[in-house]
Amino acid sequence: MATYVNDSGTWREINNLYVHDGTSFTNKTIDNVYINDSGTWREVFTLFTTTAYSTSTGSIVVPAGANAIHVQYAVGGGGGSMNGLGYDKGGGEQGGRGGGSGGYVSDKVFSISGGETLAIATGSAGTAGSNSSFNYTASAGNGGTTSVVGGITGTLFTLGGGGGSSYSGGYVQGPLATQTSGSAGSATISTSLSTGTTTDGINITTLNGGPANAFNQGGVGAEGDPSGGASTAPNCGGDNCNIAGADGADSYNGNVSGGSGGGSGGSGSVGTRGAGAGGGGKESSGNTGGAGEINYRFMRIT
Repeated sequence: MATYVNDSGTWREINNLYVHDGTSFTNKTIDNVYINDSGTWREVFTLFTTTAYSTSTGSIVVPAGANAIHVQYAVGGGGGSMNGLGYDKGGGEQGGRGGGSGGYVSDKVFSISGGETLAIATGSAGTAGSNSSFNYTASAGNGGTTSVVGGITGTLFTLGGGGGSSYSGGYVQGPLATQTSGSAGSATISTSLSTGTTTDGINITTLNGGPANAFNQGGVGAEGDPSGGASTAPNCGGDNCNIAGADGADSYNGNVSGGSGGGSGGSGSVGTRGAGAGGGGKESSGNTGGAGEINYRFMRIT
C-alpha cells in the first residue's frame, strides 16, 4: 500500500517508512495504522484481516499474510451400528449396539505459514451393519479420519473415526451373540496457541463458538453405549421378549448427541456431526454414523 504525507501543501509518496521504538528509529513490521480524524482515531490499514469461515477440503493455500488457523470445530466420522437379532428357542432376544464417535477439536488456533498448502480431509460416516436378523457374525463400518497437514508446518491434527459396533458367535437357536460397542475415535493433536491477539483485534482466548463451548478443546471420541433400554447388554430373556437397541456415542465431549437406539422392533437412528449411530431394536436395522466435518478460518497473530 502506498503511503503519502503532506509536505507544506504537497503530497509526497514515502518509499521507506521507519518507526521509533522508544530508543531509535528502526525497520518494524506495522500491523495497524490509525489517523486522528477531528479528535477520533480511525484505523486506515490492517496488515491482515481474519477471513470468513470455510468448510472447504482438499489442497488449500494459506493466504500470504496469515500465520495462524482457527479451527472452530473438526471431528472424525462416527461409527455405524448393528441391527437387533431374533432367535428361535435361543432363550432371549438382542438389540444392536451403538457406534463410537470420532476424535474432535473445538476452538483451537494453530500456527501455520503464509503461502503453504494445507491438505484438509474430513472422515466419512461409518455404514450400518447387516439388516439380516439371522446373520450372527457381522460388523458395522468405522468412521473415517479427519485431518489437516501442512506442506511446511506438518500435521496439525489427525482425528480418528469412531468404530462400528459388531457381534459374533451367535446362532438361530442360541447361544446369543457376543456384542461389541463401537470404539472411541483416536486424536493426535499438535501444540496449539494458548494466547494471542490478531492484527484486527480478536483475543483468541475468547473464542468459544465451537460445540465444546470453550477455547482450546480437543480429544478422543467416546465408545458406543453398551446398554439398551433397561437392560445391561441389550439382551432380554425368553423367546419373543422385547428389547431396544443401544444409543450411539455422543461427539465433541458429550455436546452433540449420538443416534438413539431403536425401540423393540424399531430401527436405530443416524448419528450426526461425528457421533455414533443408534443400534436397532429386536430384529430391526441399525444406521449410519455422523460424517466428519471441519470449519476454519485464517488469521494473523501479532
